[in-house]
Amino acid sequence: MTEPRVITEIDGQIAYVWLNRPEKLNGVDLELIEELIAAAEALKSNRDVRAVVLQGKGRSFCAGLDFGAAFKDKKKVARFFLAGPRVVNKFQKVTTIWRDLPVPVIAVVHGHCYGAGVQLAAGADFRFTTPDATWSILEAKWGLVPDMGGTVPFSDQMKADDVMRLSMTGEQITGARAAEVGLATEAVDEPIKAALDLIEKIVERSPDSVAATKKLLYANRRGSVRAAWKLERKLQATMFKSVNTKIAREAATAKQPASYTPRTFG
Repeated sequence: MTEPRVITEIDGQIAYVWLNRPEKLNGVDLELIEELIAAAEALKSNRDVRAVVLQGKGRSFCAGLDFGAAFKDKKKVARFFLAGPRVVNKFQKVTTIWRDLPVPVIAVVHGHCYGAGVQLAAGADFRFTTPDATWSILEAKWGLVPDMGGTVPFSDQMKADDVMRLSMTGEQITGARAAEVGLATEAVDEPIKAALDLIEKIVERSPDSVAATKKLLYANRRGSVRAAWKLERKLQATMFKSVNTKIAREAATAKQPASYTPRTFG
C-alpha cells in the first residue's frame, strides 16, 4: 500500500499536517497537491480545531516541485493549470487555501524550503524556521516566474525590492535571513516550540473573534477603505452576537480563564 503523501494528526485543539515524502525531501507532486487540498478542506469544517501546524517529515520542510514526478502526466498537469470558479487553479489553491481556514495556520520550517515549499510556507499565517534552514524562491533557476499564488503573500511580507531580488535571482538565504526580510516570522532553534507557544496564547481568545480577525485583516489588505470599514462593521456586529464573545467578556471581568464553545464563525 502506498504511503499517504499528507498525514493529518489532531491532538486536542491542534491539527498537525505533515508533508510525507521524506525520501524526496517532501518534493511536491500532483498527488501531494490533491492530498494537501483535501486535508485543508477537511480541517475547514472542523469547528473544534483551533490551530493548524504545517510541517515536513524527514530532513526538510519542502524542497519544491518534484518535476520528474509531477510532469509524468502532462494532461493532468494541464488540468491543474485551469482556473476554477474562484479564479485559482490547483497549483495556486494548495497554498492559498490555508488563508481561507478560519484558524491560524503556522508553518514550521527546517532543512530545505524551496520553490513550492516557500509558496506553501508563505500561504500560512505565521512561519517559524530554524536559523540554518535554506530558503529560495527557486523558479528563477528554471526560467520561470514565482507562482502557486506566492507573489501575493510575498508582497505582504517583504519590501518590494526584497521580493524582486529573491524572485529574480533565486538566491538561497538562511532561515535567519528569511526572518530579517520578513519572509519568515521568526528564526529560532526550536520552531515547533515557538509555534506552540503562540498557539497557547491564541487559544486563550474566542475562536470566533480569531476567525473573524483573520478574515478581516486579509480582506482589507487589498480592498478599498470603504469596503474595509463595511466589513469591519459587519464582522463586529456578528461578534456581538457570538456566545463565545459573552464567554470572553465574562471571563475577562472575572479575571478567570475562558472556556469556549466550538467555533461558530467561518
